[in-house]
Amino acid sequence: MPRFLRPLTRAVTYTRWLHVLVGCVAGLTCASVYGMSEAKALDLVVGFFVLPVPLGVAAGLVPAMRRAEGLQARLMLFPGAHARGAAGPHDAEPAGPGVSVMPSASWNERCRTALWLVLRIEAGSATGFVTFFLMGQTLASIGAAAQERTTDPALFLPALADGPWWTDALLVPAPLLILLGFVVAVGHFMAAVAGRLLGPSPAQRLAALEERTEQLLERNRIARELHDSLGHALTVAVVQAGAARAAADPEFTDRALEAIEDTGRHALEDLDRVLRILREDGQPGRQRPTLADADRLLDFARTSGVKVEAEVTGPVDRLPGPVSREGYRMLQEALTNVLRHAGQVPVRVQVAADDGLLTLDVRNTLPAPTAPTGRGGSGLRGIRERATLLGGRAHTGPHDGDWRVRVELPLA
Repeated sequence: MPRFLRPLTRAVTYTRWLHVLVGCVAGLTCASVYGMSEAKALDLVVGFFVLPVPLGVAAGLVPAMRRAEGLQARLMLFPGAHARGAAGPHDAEPAGPGVSVMPSASWNERCRTALWLVLRIEAGSATGFVTFFLMGQTLASIGAAAQERTTDPALFLPALADGPWWTDALLVPAPLLILLGFVVAVGHFMAAVAGRLLGPSPAQRLAALEERTEQLLERNRIARELHDSLGHALTVAVVQAGAARAAADPEFTDRALEAIEDTGRHALEDLDRVLRILREDGQPGRQRPTLADADRLLDFARTSGVKVEAEVTGPVDRLPGPVSREGYRMLQEALTNVLRHAGQVPVRVQVAADDGLLTLDVRNTLPAPTAPTGRGGSGLRGIRERATLLGGRAHTGPHDGDWRVRVELPLA
């Protein structure tokens, strides 16, 4: 029984009822203009159900009407912040699933909107009649029970018209329960139809999917940027601070503090640039570093006590922007990986740009106790992801007794 009574405790049941009843306004207006002096059945049908149809079709062909109906449907047909009764895990439904709030962009959408308006008018008129009739029956039963059958409550139960007065008292809740059951059924029906008639077109669904994909890609790119820049800065700071404390040399400590300050400054610039992208404030931000700035990475590594042998060949300063920027981040992550996992070990760096291919090769001695593995964290995975997005490939792992990170990126 609670399962059947649960819809009666949900606010969305009554917002749906109100939404459907609003559709009765068009029928009531047409019926009033048409005139029903004798209230014949044919007049009721013509006034409430026939005359409003052309008006609904004409209104549905207006592009802005689809937006208005979509907003109403989302607000009143589906649970949301306004429908507190839908807070349960088994009752909650998505707020307006598949209901578009964009104006009609094609004749298909206009026709579907027109059909929705006609359906809403017809359902509203029918619901208005049922509501009026059953409410009247309830009031008649209450009056008959209170006056001990001085009035005839048998509006739709003529067989009980001659029964004792207490039968009317027992039947008072019946019309209300029938009405609420009818309202719940109509509300579910209108919510289901709204998703079909007011739902986005295939082109809109594809556009929304593409926009969502772009957002996810942008979020992943920003996450990689933060991981690379801040992770590198923190790693350099930790290594420099540890080396300065172990050396106990004032001159070395000054150099370490200077390196930490410089690294932190660049990290704050990267962070500010990413935050500007997230805020979309339109202010010019600092350009992302490229492989032309690779000397800065190598100097940071050297000041951390790492012996770096670097060899750069080819026109590195004239590489395509995306390749040069992503190549810088890959080199940064490779050096950060050395500092974090191998410590102060010799590193050989080769950067070559020739024959339409950019090659990055970073090798370092692989100490057994602190050896990184091929199942590295998000940094190495980020290198492989960046290379794949640029149409290249990356290999990370042990190679001839060393740890090797090799990246090949096409320049075309």
